[in-house]
Amino acid sequence: MKPTILVVDDEPSIVLSLQVLLQRAGFEVRVARNGDEALQSVAAFTPDLVLLDAMMPKRDGFDVCQTLRASPDWKDLPIVMLTAKSRDVERQKGMALGATDYITKPFSTRDLLATVRRILGVTADATTPAAGGGR
Repeated sequence: MKPTILVVDDEPSIVLSLQVLLQRAGFEVRVARNGDEALQSVAAFTPDLVLLDAMMPKRDGFDVCQTLRASPDWKDLPIVMLTAKSRDVERQKGMALGATDYITKPFSTRDLLATVRRILGVTADATTPAAGGGR
């Protein structure tokens, strides 16, 4: 079974580019356009990893990250903050709230895929779990 990634971003062009990139890499992709949709989506079907924008309407990514970490069901869910907020204070806030990693926009697609694969424990053929990896 392909690992599932939930992409949470309110910018349609970023959502589309991430969706294409991740699907081509062999991942199943689901999309949420704001923090409320993200929490509803995770509750309906827990993904293997969440790519989470920090700045969104309704609930920002920091609040979503904190909410997910507060739940025993999702405390270990990998969350990668993907955001234009590049100052150290924002990075520290994201990591303190429980983000697994923090990538700033604009980002290298190669680096993003490498980070996702490392966290999920999958090889370049994303459908093949690495030794001891996967969920």
